[in-house]
Amino acid sequence: MSEVRILTPEDFCALARIFGDAYPGLKIVSEKDRARLAERALKLHQEEPTAEFHGLFRDGKLQGIMCFFDFSTNFLQSRIPAGGVGQVAVALPHKKEHVAKEMILYFLRHYRDRGTPLVALYPFRPDFYRKMGFGYGTKINQYRIKPSALPKGPSKNHVRYLTDEDRQELVACYQRFADRTHGMMDKSEREVARLFSAPRHRIVGYEQDGKILGYMVFVFQEGESFIVNDLEIKEMVYENVDALTELLTFLHSQADQIRLIIVNTQDEYFHFLPDDPRNGSQRLIPDVYHETNAQGVGLMYRIVDVPRIFELLREHDFGGQSCTMELAIVDSFLPENHGSTLLRFESGHVQRLDGGEHDVRVRLDIAEFSSLLAGTVDFCSLFRYGLAEISDAAYVDTLSRIFAVARKPMCTTSF
Repeated sequence: MSEVRILTPEDFCALARIFGDAYPGLKIVSEKDRARLAERALKLHQEEPTAEFHGLFRDGKLQGIMCFFDFSTNFLQSRIPAGGVGQVAVALPHKKEHVAKEMILYFLRHYRDRGTPLVALYPFRPDFYRKMGFGYGTKINQYRIKPSALPKGPSKNHVRYLTDEDRQELVACYQRFADRTHGMMDKSEREVARLFSAPRHRIVGYEQDGKILGYMVFVFQEGESFIVNDLEIKEMVYENVDALTELLTFLHSQADQIRLIIVNTQDEYFHFLPDDPRNGSQRLIPDVYHETNAQGVGLMYRIVDVPRIFELLREHDFGGQSCTMELAIVDSFLPENHGSTLLRFESGHVQRLDGGEHDVRVRLDIAEFSSLLAGTVDFCSLFRYGLAEISDAAYVDTLSRIFAVARKPMCTTSF
């Protein structure tokens, strides 16, 4: 019989053993390594109000661990609560014994019971979590660009190094950006502190009239020798074109020292910025398409309470559309989330109905619905791929407009 519960301080030695074995690449091998990890995890557990470790026990022994994170998220321009899970690990002797399945089900119900309809995670394997109902978020694009290929503006006079003394202004800049950007999560104190405390981090900011209106966190990556270096951008936030222009000018001016600028971005239009977006591989994709960047799937979303999330999105404009839709969700992993919800859209605003007739009925899996609502896939594509069923194909364009977003969600929060 399994028990999943919040960990106590006495559980963290076992946590360190499980985590070190589950992620051998982190090289947590000695007792000293495990003691340091246990200390750091316990500190996070006890001191960070938005993070909490839980574990699965069988016969009194810890067999799996995970950390829950509480977030406030800009979702479709509505501020809603969201839950995250990270550091999921299963003891090696208990793999393939449904430990992870039971933990994730506990995680989903934990947030559903709290009235939090949206959860997210970074998958160790996307296919594993898709089977549990998680849908793909926005892809990330990695560009490897010469500094000289980035636009050079008239000056970078407002760009300077930021220090811990600028913490408040940096957070204010981030929050203003997050408040108008779909998908962004509020930063915790721990996350902000880590930006400034990481030894390799360098932070430059664009300052105008005493306000930080843009900033960039980057690290150096050593190449074949100590005189060959790349610059990798870890986070870049800007509030206006002037801030972006000067930050790009700063990068452009590093050409004598930096071989490549490595840009990790969820902006699907970034290739319009550089003069030459190619990554230097010289590879062609048939017939004559030049390779520009690598792409990857990462952050995944899941709706755990369909009626609840539409309640929280009642101020959102769903494309100005009007119709009554029966939304039939297939959720075999979380049965209490399986079933139909009757929704009335009136000039873009939604309300749930207790009964009545519908104009159109839509049926799809919770994973695809989660991506659809987030705006990382459009309804036309789901219908075209056979991943969404509709009772009347004449409503395909209407549903595409209902779930359309101006910009796919962006998230820079790691957990």
